[in-house]
Amino acid sequence: MAAKSGVMLTNSAASGSAKAGAFKDKGKPESVRSSNIVAAKAVANAVRTSLGPKGMDKMIETGSGEVTITNDGATILNKMSVVHPTAKMLVELSKAQDVEAGDGTTTVVVMAGSLLDAAERLLNKDVGPHD
Repeated sequence: MAAKSGVMLTNSAASGSAKAGAFKDKGKPESVRSSNIVAAKAVANAVRTSLGPKGMDKMIETGSGEVTITNDGATILNKMSVVHPTAKMLVELSKAQDVEAGDGTTTVVVMAGSLLDAAERLLNKDVGPHD
């Protein structure tokens, strides 16, 4: 069994009763879920204002002083230093969108953030998965 950040991956051979590859949450599921939603929404909000014909440019400065001005979501996300696993997933989602379609990198991240925002509102109303 391998444990990482409060989530444990169990092997069916080791536990006998768990399904192969099933996750057993050792922390508080609500706080983990909330942390993931907050991280994803933060990434979406970082690029949201650059979307559309009236989208704003973003100025990004690296530690070495290099300045980039862009309204391209893929560039913004690539220049960001993202450490949260869920936030990294949104950056990867944007990269996959760029590879597949060559466009829509900002839109896909903003849509994912909006879906998670709606999911969070439903979870706060106690609508959703129950143990």
